[in-house]
Amino acid sequence: MYNPAHFTETDRAEIERLFHACPLAALVAQTGDGLDANHLPLLREGEGFVGHVARANPVHALLPDGAPVLAIFRAGDAYVSPNWYPSKAETHKAVPTWNYQVVHVHGTIHWSHADKDKRRAVALLTARHEKETNGDAAWKMGDAPADFLAGLLDQIVAFRIAVTRVEAKSKLNQNRSAADIGGVAQALESRGNQTVAQAMRRATKG
Repeated sequence: MYNPAHFTETDRAEIERLFHACPLAALVAQTGDGLDANHLPLLREGEGFVGHVARANPVHALLPDGAPVLAIFRAGDAYVSPNWYPSKAETHKAVPTWNYQVVHVHGTIHWSHADKDKRRAVALLTARHEKETNGDAAWKMGDAPADFLAGLLDQIVAFRIAVTRVEAKSKLNQNRSAADIGGVAQALESRGNQTVAQAMRRATKG
């Protein structure tokens, strides 16, 4: 990933926030059939990530255990008009751009057909998202009939990604003046894009 120093995200807390806020990753790998990409929710566990795929998905057969993978976590993004820079009215030295945040996680994938690993992958996913979605009324795996759940678990393959390298980029107008950053953030807020506007304000405070 092209990542100039002024856009490189080095704040560990911000990177972890992005993992939490944007768990649906694009998992990319080179297989014997060419490049393969799957969009999968990944859950942080320790220094790695846990997830699962459908057993019908050929990726677990195409990728050997320990194969290199790239997981791309993409957060908010926004087109930026030069008209939003206060400095544009004075110098006219402005062109359109695109603001965004993204994290690339390089690692190795390790598959598991063990029932305990499949249950753990589903348990982590549902515990996190059900609590956020339904609070005290969160769905639990125990709510489903045991035979029904066992049948569904039989149709998935669990995996863990051991991380080897993390690259993060926050392209949020850091190469512009504070006034221009504020102008863009305000314009985005007025258009309902709170995600990128708030990220810009966080970057400015940092």
